[in-house]
Amino acid sequence: MTEAVSSATRRRVLLASLVGTSVEFYDFYIYATAASLFFGPLFFPSESTSAQLLAAYASLGLAFVARPVGAAVFGHFGDRVGRKSTLVASLLLMGVSTTLIAFLPTYADIGWVAPLLLCILRFGQGLGLGGEWGGAALLAVEHAPPGWRGRYGMVPQLGAPIGFILANGFFLALAVWLTPEQLADWGWRIPFLASAVLVVLGLWVRLKLGETPAFAKALAEAPPESVPLATVFRTHGAATLAGTFGVVACFALYYLATAFALGYGTTALGYDRVTFLSAQLFAILFMAVGIVAAGWLSDRSSPARVLIGGCVMTVVAGVLLSPMLGSGSLSLVTGFLCFALLAMGFVYGPLGAWLPGLFPARVRYTGASIAFNVGGILGGALAPIAAAALAAQGGLWLVGLYLAGCAVVSLVAMSTRTARQVRSR
Repeated sequence: MTEAVSSATRRRVLLASLVGTSVEFYDFYIYATAASLFFGPLFFPSESTSAQLLAAYASLGLAFVARPVGAAVFGHFGDRVGRKSTLVASLLLMGVSTTLIAFLPTYADIGWVAPLLLCILRFGQGLGLGGEWGGAALLAVEHAPPGWRGRYGMVPQLGAPIGFILANGFFLALAVWLTPEQLADWGWRIPFLASAVLVVLGLWVRLKLGETPAFAKALAEAPPESVPLATVFRTHGAATLAGTFGVVACFALYYLATAFALGYGTTALGYDRVTFLSAQLFAILFMAVGIVAAGWLSDRSSPARVLIGGCVMTVVAGVLLSPMLGSGSLSLVTGFLCFALLAMGFVYGPLGAWLPGLFPARVRYTGASIAFNVGGILGGALAPIAAAALAAQGGLWLVGLYLAGCAVVSLVAMSTRTARQVRSR
């Protein structure tokens, strides 16, 4: 009877972690898509098309600045109060910020106040997501039976491709149903409004959860840390640095293959939005396959080894970026997106098991969240902006070099951490 209850609880936990991250990433990705396609002329002054696109990408990157703040705040309460209530709060903040974007007036309506309000709500999105990923990963892996941490840890990671499919699929459907003028005028607001429905679903699932066994055990052994962030920096600095630089490749690869590729494909390459979004929706399936395969391999080998293999794949993606993405051939462009997002599955899927494993349960929410989100600034916030500037100045080969460099940074961080752990045994 106990085993049946335990199995049911684990299934409910996995569903909650998956639904929550799917909603959170849906919210995040509809902004990335809208920033690539609409927000430049809608919310920023008209100097040039490239300047507006860069300004929209800058607002996209603003959330990455907010994410470490969210990681510190939600990590503090996650390590002191509990995983469940903290995850509910992070989802609510993200959802409210996203829904309010649907009601924003444009630059033509109220001038500079429009981009200011947009940036405030984008910052709110970042705060919410900063507390989301670490908690969802912990929720899964701290319920995992022995030998299943990799597979449990990859379940919340699947929220990324699911959220992407929901977000871009929504925009693709709107592009089919509405004229370009209608989509740019008011149609882009519909996916942001729909977020409210998804958030209610996510809250309903998460409110039914209990606390994780690992956190309950840590509380039973001793009172929680008074300032978990201080403990992380004081006693787990090396692990935090390894985790931070270890996720750089993941973020750089993803935002170059999605936000940057979408903006570049629909401007420099001249593809229409429906065509390019369709190619990305097909390619994102390879990311899901990569996540599942990486989770399974992590339990057969180790999350670190799978991540190192994913970094090597990312270097290859950097080499292929210019000749394939810049080829002008839709089949080659799609092929590049498929390979890049498959590699993404291997540098992202095992993070749910690897990052929490770097920290003890008492400060795990804070440590994993800080490393993940600071790494997001280094790898993700700068990637679309740097890539757009590099492509304009020197061509796509510089963008590929940038991606390969990010992969090398993560490869060194993971290899160094793995070697350190082997020596300490």
